[in-house]
Amino acid sequence: MGHTNFHLSPKVLQFLGLLAAFWALCALIEPDENNWLWRLPSLIAGLPLLINNSVDYLMYEWMPISVWDPEIEEYEDKPLFKEITRSISAGLLFLIHLVREVFLGGTKTIVAFTSWDFVTENPWAQIPALPWTVVTAGAILLGYKLKGVELATMTGAGLIYIALFGQWEPSMETLSFVLIAAPISVVLGLAFGIWAYKSPAAEAVLQPLLNVAQIVPHFSYLVPVMVFFGIGDHAGAIATIIFATPPMVRLTVLGLKNVSPEVLESGMMSGCSSFQLLFKVLIPTARRDILIGVNQVIMQCLAMAVIASFIGAKGLGYNLLLALNGLRIGKALEQGICIVLIAVILDRLSLAWANKQTDYFADLNFIRRYKYSLLFGLVFVVGIVLAYLGTFFFRDGFNYLYMIPHNKGFTTEQFWQAGVDWIWDTFFFSLKAFNVFLITQILMPMKSAYLGMPVAATLLLVVGTAYIVTGLRSAIFVASFVLFIAFTEWWDRALITTYIMSASVIISGIIGITVGTLAAQHPVAARSMLLICDTFQTFPSFIYLIPVIMLFGVTDTSVLIAVVVYATVPATRYTIAGLQSVPPSLHDAGSMSGVNRIQRWLKIELPMSFPHIALGINQTVVFALSMVIIGAMIGTDDLGQFILKALSDKNGTGNGLVLGLCVAFIGLAVDQVLRTWANERKKALGLA
Repeated sequence: MGHTNFHLSPKVLQFLGLLAAFWALCALIEPDENNWLWRLPSLIAGLPLLINNSVDYLMYEWMPISVWDPEIEEYEDKPLFKEITRSISAGLLFLIHLVREVFLGGTKTIVAFTSWDFVTENPWAQIPALPWTVVTAGAILLGYKLKGVELATMTGAGLIYIALFGQWEPSMETLSFVLIAAPISVVLGLAFGIWAYKSPAAEAVLQPLLNVAQIVPHFSYLVPVMVFFGIGDHAGAIATIIFATPPMVRLTVLGLKNVSPEVLESGMMSGCSSFQLLFKVLIPTARRDILIGVNQVIMQCLAMAVIASFIGAKGLGYNLLLALNGLRIGKALEQGICIVLIAVILDRLSLAWANKQTDYFADLNFIRRYKYSLLFGLVFVVGIVLAYLGTFFFRDGFNYLYMIPHNKGFTTEQFWQAGVDWIWDTFFFSLKAFNVFLITQILMPMKSAYLGMPVAATLLLVVGTAYIVTGLRSAIFVASFVLFIAFTEWWDRALITTYIMSASVIISGIIGITVGTLAAQHPVAARSMLLICDTFQTFPSFIYLIPVIMLFGVTDTSVLIAVVVYATVPATRYTIAGLQSVPPSLHDAGSMSGVNRIQRWLKIELPMSFPHIALGINQTVVFALSMVIIGAMIGTDDLGQFILKALSDKNGTGNGLVLGLCVAFIGLAVDQVLRTWANERKKALGLA
């Protein structure tokens, strides 16, 4: 009688043995703070203090120089580094005020060249604001030039909504902030990207720094920036620039590396110098990747809009924070919608710019070549005339054709607040029951299980998994990341962060792979789902907190749901991309072999698309970590809570940076394993 032999692969047997050893250590090691197998001593607990002392020395003692003080009319010794940072702050603040006053009017730019006495004595000495009608019409023209009626309509509708709802002033404050931070990030990213392309050594140095920079939580940037540069719009801009530059560097390097050797050779054969080859051949050829980098920079700047308000940045983010603190959910929703509209408009405009092809051979006359500039000139004149006529038409002090004052437009706050109240009245017991069940039956037991893991068992499981899946080199990297966290005083907090992150990633991964698989079955469904993913990814992460606070209050449930919604996007996107990359010939071969659709997915599509899906899960981990830390705003007791506390501590620089590194190392440990595993699978499948 025949029989089937069931064989487990060596790696599966190794992993089962690893799990057995892990459970044995968990059972045998007793909880005792003096037992090194339970918790390692905090050997680097003094690192934050060392960082604080170094920062204090750098800011207040290092290299004093004589600086003329006009107030006391004599030279005074001041530390060089503090003078440099304060000069950068003053320069950035001047630029932000200049752009802001173009949109909103004001006197600070004139004061920078004169004095407050001059402005007070001369009422005419102020920059008039551009009427909101002119800005809106100009944006509509730009949208039409880049992509036609559809983009023009969306841009116009978004800006008219912002103006009519009385959010024009804070929206222009936010936009002025972005219009300064984004170009600086683009220039820095382009410069570092070119350097990394030209020098392999520079790329080797920049690569780990970029990895850390993109995973370190937003809040961790705020603490050192606040110490070095003070608080205000300029400090928010600097934190945003640090956060937004890495994707520009990566996409610049990617674009330049993708330039074909034939293009390079033709440029060299034409007698181009190194400078001409770079700016006349390489960068124009890599234009699309570089402009997608610009798009990513703009999105990162808007993602920081709310977070930068913690250190004094004005605009919609600051107002949204005030509304949430006052539990004015309706007002927060209105302002959140405005942030989303600005994000979507800038996203679509920058992507249209990236995808627009320039016709270098068009032979146009003056009017056809500059028709949009001429049209804007006409719009400008008409807008000014309308604003002037509005002074006669509107007699209540507010010229609505010039500027709709903040909170003087339409409002739907009461409608949204009534909706929230209705949801609470109607579904209170159902929501409460779900909330209590999730917290008591799933989240708390899971949290206790994580906190009950001895450090020796955790290290064995994590490093052992890395070794089995990807080999010794990755295991060493992962061990160094985990040991750094274990030797700080925040190991337990890191376990809580990991518990929320892993619960979110499991749920997001299941949803993302399922939805992505279903959407990939039909081209129309795939395009629709990718459009939804694009829209959700455009939303600044803080926006996701508003609806969950409405429904579940300040609990771990709110954080978990916000993280899941935010982190499901990359899992879905990469699953669709992976399944669409499977060659049609393999589908045909499977059908000819008589497999059904589920068998084809399990045996052909899933293995072939695994590298894409693994990278999607990797991005899901990064998204989840960033959102978990933001979730500290609404109640968790993980690393994020301590990072928030560091913001209000005058000596919080060291704590903020070390806590940020702990979060980054959790993400980098997962990234090291998943990315290496995905690359190995690509080679095995012949896709590399």
